[in-house]
Amino acid sequence: MSDIIKIKEEYLNKLKKNLVLNSVNQLKSELFGKNGKISNEFKKMGSISAENRKKFASDLNSIKDELQSLIEKKIKDIEINEINLKLQNEKVDVTLPERNFIRGKIHPVSQVIDEISSIFSEIGFSIQEGPDVENEYNNFTALNTPDNHPARDMHDTFYLDNDKEFLLRTHTSPVQVRTMLNGKPPFKIIAPGRTYRSDSDQTHSPMFHQVEGLHIDRNINMGHLKGCLNYFIKEFFEVDKIRMRFRPSHFPFTEPSAEVDIGYELKDGKIVIGEGDKWLEILGCGMVHPNVLKNVKLDPSKFQGYAFGMGIDRLAMLKYGINDLRAFFETDYRWLNHFGFDPLDVPSSYRGLSR
Repeated sequence: MSDIIKIKEEYLNKLKKNLVLNSVNQLKSELFGKNGKISNEFKKMGSISAENRKKFASDLNSIKDELQSLIEKKIKDIEINEINLKLQNEKVDVTLPERNFIRGKIHPVSQVIDEISSIFSEIGFSIQEGPDVENEYNNFTALNTPDNHPARDMHDTFYLDNDKEFLLRTHTSPVQVRTMLNGKPPFKIIAPGRTYRSDSDQTHSPMFHQVEGLHIDRNINMGHLKGCLNYFIKEFFEVDKIRMRFRPSHFPFTEPSAEVDIGYELKDGKIVIGEGDKWLEILGCGMVHPNVLKNVKLDPSKFQGYAFGMGIDRLAMLKYGINDLRAFFETDYRWLNHFGFDPLDVPSSYRGLSR
């Protein structure tokens, strides 16, 4: 009996001290664990005489209940104190002014890609993508580019190996090649994306963005091409009328080939697209060369089509009055805040492309 009284007094004194939660749990384990002091006292029941066993059991249970109750209360008090301390340290002063919220902006290139995609999707074009790293065949040979063409030179193209087998694509035309090799006509696609050429100045960048279009079907002619581009240019620049002319040109992958000029005028030092008496070249186009069709296993006597390509960065510069291409890639937030677009302002013809 004296042993359990000593245990009681010893642990009552310990529980009166200022303890942390781990210390209280340690005391609980010392008393009630598998080999705890109270647990060991219960194991002695068998060695106590019958006349003393009942009183011993009653006193032991009473001490056990008392110590358990004190320990649980101690644990609860510690947890409450910890919560109150945490609330006190982490309280929010509702009288403080709110923090400035800076909303991000959509880059003009991303905006223009969305605008172009919206316009062409309304006249039946689908959007296709391809890898930035291309093989020589898709980038040059399949597109009827001669072996001695200047575009194949290392000072124009970023080759990735000494054999000139792999390169960073110089245009998105390889997407057209991949699409035609992996599908069956008709094809009506645009392919926006990054392209790479070894050039850098105020109007050129080693990495820039292009979109190229392709329409292959039976009985396609230059009239379809002119109608498509006329619709696109008016919708993109958001004008009712547009002066447009086709100048004969040469591209290895189209025959006949043309460069498209649009009319503009200068007002207060700004370019205004529309009915002006000046001309501005914006894209190249033409009818797909029969050799290209043969290279993608199409019969040129049955299928014809047109293709076109234009610089997305250049279109953005013209439409939104940006005079230096290098600013697109300088990550200046002030510039982006000025020329950028609201993330929720998704371009569409019925809502307006740019607001």
